[in-house]
Amino acid sequence: MASLTSPISSPNHAEFTVPDRYHANRKGPVRWLFSHAMRYWHLWALLIFGALSNALLASAIPILTGRAFNGILADTPDLRILLWSAILILLSQLLRSGLQLMRNFSAELIGQRLERDIRDELYVNLLGKGMTFHSLQPVGDTMARATNDVREINFMMNPGVNLVIGSLMFMFMPLVMAPRYHPSLILAPAAFSILYIVALAQYLHELQPITRRVREAFGEMNTRLAEVLDGIETVKGAAQEEQEVRRFEKVARAFRNAFVRQGDVEARYAPLLLLALTNAAGFLHAVILFRRGLINTGDVVAYMGLLALLGFPTFISLFAYSRVSSGVSAARRILELINTETEIDQNAGGYADKMRGEVVFDHVNFAYPTETEPVLQDISFHVQPGQRVAVVGQTGAGKTTLVKLINRANDVTAGQALVDGVDVREWDMEALRRQISIIEQDIFLFSRSIAENIAFGRPDATLDEVIAAARAAQAHDFILTFRDGYQTVIGERGVTLSGGQRQRLALARAFLTNPAILILDDSTSAIDSATEDKIQRAIFAASKGRTTFIITHRLSQIRWADLIIVLRKGRIEAIGDHETLLRTSQAYRRIFAG
Repeated sequence: MASLTSPISSPNHAEFTVPDRYHANRKGPVRWLFSHAMRYWHLWALLIFGALSNALLASAIPILTGRAFNGILADTPDLRILLWSAILILLSQLLRSGLQLMRNFSAELIGQRLERDIRDELYVNLLGKGMTFHSLQPVGDTMARATNDVREINFMMNPGVNLVIGSLMFMFMPLVMAPRYHPSLILAPAAFSILYIVALAQYLHELQPITRRVREAFGEMNTRLAEVLDGIETVKGAAQEEQEVRRFEKVARAFRNAFVRQGDVEARYAPLLLLALTNAAGFLHAVILFRRGLINTGDVVAYMGLLALLGFPTFISLFAYSRVSSGVSAARRILELINTETEIDQNAGGYADKMRGEVVFDHVNFAYPTETEPVLQDISFHVQPGQRVAVVGQTGAGKTTLVKLINRANDVTAGQALVDGVDVREWDMEALRRQISIIEQDIFLFSRSIAENIAFGRPDATLDEVIAAARAAQAHDFILTFRDGYQTVIGERGVTLSGGQRQRLALARAFLTNPAILILDDSTSAIDSATEDKIQRAIFAASKGRTTFIITHRLSQIRWADLIIVLRKGRIEAIGDHETLLRTSQAYRRIFAG
């Protein structure tokens, strides 16, 4: 399943934002990471100072060792030089360990804060996406980006970038220190540095698309896992376990193959050979200078010790740059989600008065971005506050799509949808949706207590208010049959409840928010006939004083509607009350008779 992503660009709109919280540059993954990281410039200063100090104190070991060799090999050996060299080496390394601790602590702190900030930014951004995005974007892939990819950015920072900075400082030391023994001794480390940069650029160029494929393969594997677990009842009901195992093995094998390919590139890391050649060439050069009397034995020892410092950037960069490459690939995937544009805007500061419930559709058309044919065409009607409206029609006529234009789950593509005479696009999004409750066919309940589920739209509600809403929805009696009553924790999506119980909890949740507009999308379909009459009376009572839209095929609900809208193939076939439509509409008579 392909994910819904767009080229990296700045998003224009969002249904939900946190004002003045994030100011990251989203024009590319590197810029984005840099803008996040630079919030902690003081920690970066400590990291760089610690890395530079670490390299300087590491170079002190070969220099002091060279001095000690000269002191011992002198015609009159001076043991004091050996003693002082040992003391200075000990003191320098004690200081080095303290500075190293500061450096690593700073890097770890930056990494953890980056992970926290990016995870928060992504979560807020996902909440701001429209339903079109969430309908098309695979949940498993989104979870992979929000968890594993974000974690990769932490690893990119520490140990990745931390080791990269440290290794660069180690490379710098031989270039600075070697000429103090003889100017020409800079040749070997200089040649190594140039060739190292060239080899590293080629390595990263080859590695980047592979690490990107590794991240994508992980997302595909996670998507497959999430889909199967979400549809586990269907899988088991159809005895398709073996087939699903084979499908998962296929995506898992693709993930493994991408990792193997990355390992193949890392195994051919050229600087490892380059280091050996540099040490050989440097030693030969130092011996030639020694034989000419231009440097002494201690200088040769010190010089070779300085060249040994190049081993750290060579060996560690094989691991560190892989981490950096994986982190940039992960950042690119996260930024693709963040920069996917959402057409619906929060419109904070828009119209936000108390809603009366008047709804007008004025020549409304709607089409999904992924489809060429419109779902709704030239829809016009006027609903007065407090009216009960039944929306009927065959499957696929556009009934659910129509009512979801009222709370801006989608935006019209032509015409106007107005609430209380104000275009819904001019309403403050939060104010609009807080005063509209929708109970859908596919009811979602959270893995929380029953009381928390009922109070989801009003977290400040008292238990007495929750119980009153449950009584109105005919849910109170069955709730008390559970051992913990209202504190019973139900499974995700309410899988521990029957369909009728889930729908009654959803009704209670809607009743508690006391909306001005109530939308029931076939919300009594799973209720048994013994309970239906009670629910009907509860809905009838709850609809008094508020505008109510009911999508239903139940004649008992259609009869008491003030206005009935008959949809056919995305158009209004007929509109009116029950008696009028029975006389004038053949399409309505077919539905009613069926």
